[in-house]
Amino acid sequence: MTEKTAIEQVMTAFEEFKAANDNRLKEIEKKGSADVITAEKVDRIEGALQKFEDANQKLTASLLDAKKAADTEKEHVDEIEEKLAKLELRGGASVDKVAEMKKRHESWARGVVFAHTQGVSLTAEQQKLFREVEAEYKALSVGNDTTGGYLAPMEYVREIIKSVTEISPVRSLVRVRSTAAKAIQIPKRTGQYAAVWVAEQGTRSETDGLRYGMWEIPTHEMYALIDISEQNLEDSAFSMESEISSEATEQFAVAEGAAVVSGNGIGKPEGWMTAAGVAETNSGTAATIADADGQANGLLSLKFGVKTAYTRNATWALNRNTLGSVRRLKDGQKNYIWMPGIALGKPNTIDGDPYVEVPDMPSEGAGLYPVAYGDFAKAYTLVDRIQMSMLRDPYTQATGGNVRFIFRKRLGGQVTLAEAIRKLKCSV
Repeated sequence: MTEKTAIEQVMTAFEEFKAANDNRLKEIEKKGSADVITAEKVDRIEGALQKFEDANQKLTASLLDAKKAADTEKEHVDEIEEKLAKLELRGGASVDKVAEMKKRHESWARGVVFAHTQGVSLTAEQQKLFREVEAEYKALSVGNDTTGGYLAPMEYVREIIKSVTEISPVRSLVRVRSTAAKAIQIPKRTGQYAAVWVAEQGTRSETDGLRYGMWEIPTHEMYALIDISEQNLEDSAFSMESEISSEATEQFAVAEGAAVVSGNGIGKPEGWMTAAGVAETNSGTAATIADADGQANGLLSLKFGVKTAYTRNATWALNRNTLGSVRRLKDGQKNYIWMPGIALGKPNTIDGDPYVEVPDMPSEGAGLYPVAYGDFAKAYTLVDRIQMSMLRDPYTQATGGNVRFIFRKRLGGQVTLAEAIRKLKCSV
């Protein structure tokens, strides 16, 4: 699909979505509920828009999925090579051989048709051909291992089918720094003095109030322990060390993302959703992000509750389910707050600001916090102490014929400037 085609499809789908959703809202105002057909149409168009969300997330994060493109290109190359190989085989056959194969094919085809329409009324040549095929099938049948099946092995594909593991892209949002110590300390201003007006010869006294404190972010450890038999390591068609190392990297990223979003700070990083100083705004309804009128006033209040200085680099954080609800919301002037940006080569936006899909964010529900907004790089600091390391232990489990692999990583995280972000609570 070309870029122009993608842009046209997104913009067309968005216009259709707005029209269908407007009809749904009108039906709700008139009858108290939307027609089933109208609701299904909105959902269908919403699904079409959602198909382009992956591309938008890549644009938002400024990353290209090079590996996926390379894999796709490799498949195309393999397909082309396979076709060329077939053409080469055909080209290498002699003219007489091709003519003979063509004649046998015609006899076979005619025999099949006659056998179907006239029973066993076949020519001598056709009957002979059928007898030859039948004898060959009985002699060397791939359906029976002992008569030839062993000589026709199945292809073993050196690729493991894996379901997708959703990982929160929190590192692209927050501030990340490294340390060689067990913790870091960051000075923090805790109080300010106020300037005072004074007459030309007025008495000047100390403007007290300037105070400083210290933030300390400790690092925590996470691990994974896997036992694999020595024979499995020796005989496997895959490099099991590489495989479990890849799995550990993935699962460490999953645990890290969950902790940065909702960690309790006890033996793990503190999450921005659980930090005590992060302010909140109520949505206006008990269980959704919409207000009582079905509009986006709660989300807009959340946005304007953050200081202007932090909105210059602000981002929305929400999961995919919540994003589907945001697409249906309008502001007080009946304008949709979600807008596609692909036509301008920019990310899609919510009220003019980009958003990042964070799967660890909760969905809508009574008392839950499905949306966060602000400058996460100012608000949150993630500290790397030790990158993932692997210890290969062939001794501990040697009597059981196993080798033990231990993976570990040390990092910490904490909200260091709570006023830079704000969260939305599903509440009246």
